[in-house]
Amino acid sequence: MSNTTKNPIINQRMDGRSWAGIALLGAVWGSSFFFFEVALDTLGPITVAFARVAIAALTLLALLRIAGDVLPTDWRSWRALAIMGVLNNAIPFTLIAWAQVTIEGGLASILNATTPIFSVVLAVFVAGQESLTTNRLVGVLLGFGGVIVLIGPGALSSLGVSAGSQGLVLLGALSYATAAIFARRHLVAHTPLVTSFGQVATAALVLLPLALVFERPWEATPTLATWGALLAIGTLGTAFAYPLYFLLLRRSGATNLMLVTLINPVTALLLGILILGENPDWTAFAGMGLISAGLATIDGRLTDRLFKPSSVG
Repeated sequence: MSNTTKNPIINQRMDGRSWAGIALLGAVWGSSFFFFEVALDTLGPITVAFARVAIAALTLLALLRIAGDVLPTDWRSWRALAIMGVLNNAIPFTLIAWAQVTIEGGLASILNATTPIFSVVLAVFVAGQESLTTNRLVGVLLGFGGVIVLIGPGALSSLGVSAGSQGLVLLGALSYATAAIFARRHLVAHTPLVTSFGQVATAALVLLPLALVFERPWEATPTLATWGALLAIGTLGTAFAYPLYFLLLRRSGATNLMLVTLINPVTALLLGILILGENPDWTAFAGMGLISAGLATIDGRLTDRLFKPSSVG
């Protein structure tokens, strides 16, 4: 009998390997908004989302063969994988890509950084998988504030101008948080490679007919940059990222894992400095400081050292 329905309360602090994994995942996913913008120059949002999961599915299938992992054959497993594919891929990928047709990536990343807040609410009050602690709540709010400061008031100036698109990103963030809660309850019996392939393969099956009906992708004229963006986001941003995602989900819990969305804007800033030679102002570094403080607060070690009474004497 599988233990996939057991849901212990998660309060553990993340160890160094978990933090390193989340930092790596944030670095990989931090470029996704950029790749979306490149691909959307010549393709529709549903087509971009489909191409991303289709490329990832082919890549993961090859990795499955190399690793010798066996795909499940029972209906219950594939039903769970299909639900995960819709919640974690088909819905958020499409909604965020659709939103980025009319709003800039910076604002989209701010709105997407609400994912940990949704995750806290769902994990604590709906699923009962985790307990609410002061450190966790304060840390998430500090991190979200840091994202806003990091991106700067320029991105926030467009709030309310494209309310529909902004709502799409928020729905995508809610879908991401829901997927993490669902996966922790229903998919722990499968390896990260199997879960990753199952979700992107089923998402591709959902998105393909939608792309064919609503966007007629055969009439598009993708450029070399478009293909490069799709290849990058399909392999590195999906096929590589999701096995790491599911490994971290087991180790760290849904709320801790969703902290990766706070790291994404930091990655974008650092890429701008290192590759594009940008010179950010003080708000960028203040934002990174707030995010770092939020992550340290959630971890708990720093606050314990600052506020725990000394036992000496």
